[in-house]
Amino acid sequence: MTTAAVQTPPVTEAGVYDDMPVEAYLNDPVPGGSLSSTGARKLLPPSCPALYRQWATYGEPASRVFDLGHASHHELLGDGYPITPIDAPDWRTKAARAAREAAYADGATPLLAAEYEQVQAMTAALRAHPVAGALFRPDAGTAEQSLFWVDAEFGVWRRARTDWLTRSATGRLLVADYKTAASAEPDALARAMSSHGYYQQGAWYLDAVTALGLAGDGEPAFLLVAQEKTPPYLVTVAEPDALALRWGRARNRKALDTYRRCRDTGDWPGYADRTVVSLALPTWAERQHEAAWEAGDYDTEGNPS
Repeated sequence: MTTAAVQTPPVTEAGVYDDMPVEAYLNDPVPGGSLSSTGARKLLPPSCPALYRQWATYGEPASRVFDLGHASHHELLGDGYPITPIDAPDWRTKAARAAREAAYADGATPLLAAEYEQVQAMTAALRAHPVAGALFRPDAGTAEQSLFWVDAEFGVWRRARTDWLTRSATGRLLVADYKTAASAEPDALARAMSSHGYYQQGAWYLDAVTALGLAGDGEPAFLLVAQEKTPPYLVTVAEPDALALRWGRARNRKALDTYRRCRDTGDWPGYADRTVVSLALPTWAERQHEAAWEAGDYDTEGNPS
């Protein structure tokens, strides 16, 4: 979502900023710029620095694709983009579309009446979940904190905005991140973690709370809380394992190095600006051809005389 300029003091000191509006965070209040977890993922394949630069300069355009997720976050956490209910059955009328665009312009999430009821039902289902409900108990955590720090290895500013910080019964800091998902089935969630880089996000957020001393002497944990968008709005709470987080940190280090180099040189390259790439068929396509060859599908009768 593109965000209007928000007047906020520049961030020049590392720390936790509790009252920073989401628009101010997204517009990056660090003079000279900082790198977020989303930005780090956009720097690396299958994206590239040129696409990161476009995104960092112009932001994400408003899109219906993200509206349900934004609204669900707000309903659950009480922070982020406010919800503007639109009293219409669909977006086909001119009046409904105008109301939708006005909500976007105000930095809000427009929802049809049925969608708003859906978001409320999702939140009720999550709060009834035995694990997620306890995790997101309103009196037991803090929502939407903005964290800023300087990376000790690469010397660049980093930032993170956590969904929810709370503590376990033993005092362990829990960094919970809420995701709406097509499927919360564990294997599907593992695939989503890989394709969307949630393991990188987890490593990034754990670095943030550790760098700022929020975890104390204990080892913090990153928890993904995934919820399906269709009834009965199933919920899965998952923790990326140690190997996933190790690979997440490796990719994050590569992203930080790429960011520093591109920033210092002013060169934000595309996928392959200085070479001609060689293209091979995907492995699955090669196997299809090999199987077809073995089955005789490529046999010919030759040229009749």
